[in-house]
Order: sequence, then C-alpha cells, then structure tokens
Amino acid sequence: MKHTISVLLQNKPGVLSRVTGLFSGRGFNIESLSVAETLDSSISCLTLVTRGDEAIIEQITKQLHKLIDVIKVTDIGDSEYVEREMVLIRVKAEAQTRAEVLRVIDIFRGKVVDVSPKSYAVEVTGSTSKVQAIIDILKPIGIQEIVRTGTIAMARASKK
Repeated sequence: MKHTISVLLQNKPGVLSRVTGLFSGRGFNIESLSVAETLDSSISCLTLVTRGDEAIIEQITKQLHKLIDVIKVTDIGDSEYVEREMVLIRVKAEAQTRAEVLRVIDIFRGKVVDVSPKSYAVEVTGSTSKVQAIIDILKPIGIQEIVRTGTIAMARASKK
C-alpha cells in the first residue's frame, strides 16, 4: 500500500543523507522524495512516498523518530490531504501534431514553457494520477524527455 510521509527536520548538511540511508539500509524503496525549507529557514519539510504494509510503515516512522535531527514524522495518508506533482515534458510538435498537442495541454490546464521548431516543453501540475494521465496521452504523439518533481503533500485543514 502506498504511503505519503511528511518529515520535519533540521535544515543541516547530512540530514537528508541519514534519512535516505535509513531506507536503503533496511531495503525499503523511496518512490518519490521532495524536500525544501519551510517558513523557518532552519527547518525543512521532506515529503516522501513509499510502499509497505502497516507494520513496515510503523517501523519506518519509529526509525525516523530516532534520528537526531528529525523533529516530527507524520503519515499524512492517515488523514485527508492534498497532493501535487509537477512534470516538464518535451513532446514532438511537428506541423501535423501541433494542434493536437495544444488541445491536450489545454484540457489538462498545462502550459507551454518552451517552443522549438519541432517540439514543445510543457508544464503540468496536479495529482500524480493527472500527471500520469497526460504522459499516457502524449506518449503516442512522441515524448522526447520527462522531468518530474515528485509528490508534495499537505494535510487538509480541519473543517471545524
């Protein structure tokens, strides 16, 4: 089962390396990882996506809590949350396919960020499933290159 884990940690050299080392040392895979500083520049928020049953996720969170520079660990998949991912796609855009590519980009509320005589670079932001959907649609047209950010996520605010 897929889990999205948010980790607040000290923004210091080597901290990210210790977190990823914890995963590799125990044979766990990180499917997606995104990290950046928060409003407080001494603290970073790391969002990672991994797979495992409840026992494995519990073990991961306990091990993360043991790391000195880790402040808080939250499996945000336990509550309602918002997730986003961004992708840059370079897709063939020759004379016969340009209109189709632009229609697809418009449907997905993406934007063209670079144009060349034979290709468009496209930016799309949304859920992981939305990003995968546009990739699947553009693949037959001719994707030349893809760069993805990885998932970022935030728990939804309380309705009360």
